[in-house]
Amino acid sequence: MSKLFLAIATLSTLAISTTVTVAEGISVAQAPNCNNPQTQSEINQCAAIAYRNSDRRLNQVYQQLVPRLSSSRKQKLIQAQRAWITFRDASCEFERSEFQGGTIAPAIYNGCLADLTERRTQELEEYLQNTQR
Repeated sequence: MSKLFLAIATLSTLAISTTVTVAEGISVAQAPNCNNPQTQSEINQCAAIAYRNSDRRLNQVYQQLVPRLSSSRKQKLIQAQRAWITFRDASCEFERSEFQGGTIAPAIYNGCLADLTERRTQELEEYLQNTQR
């Protein structure tokens, strides 16, 4: 249950628009209220937004780090990042499996992805700081 509260707390910092098709050929921008999601659908949307934002930040830091590394260290980072992605995805699949078939499963999965991605971003930021010394 603490994972759910963590996911909701993470979501409360976000408010980004998504596009919803209302009628054939007409789209309306609808912003889920990620400060206070009221439905499971909103919670799921906000969890997906949180993950996309954390993934975007991770990629920014990664792109800053890679050019600062020697060729051999760059290859080791690429290998480590690939292994980490495999671990992250498998770990979050495991967390989601407890709620398989439930409407909360997407929020659990995306909340897990966001959490682990934010942690990895912090690690990469530390590596980046160390290369600037």
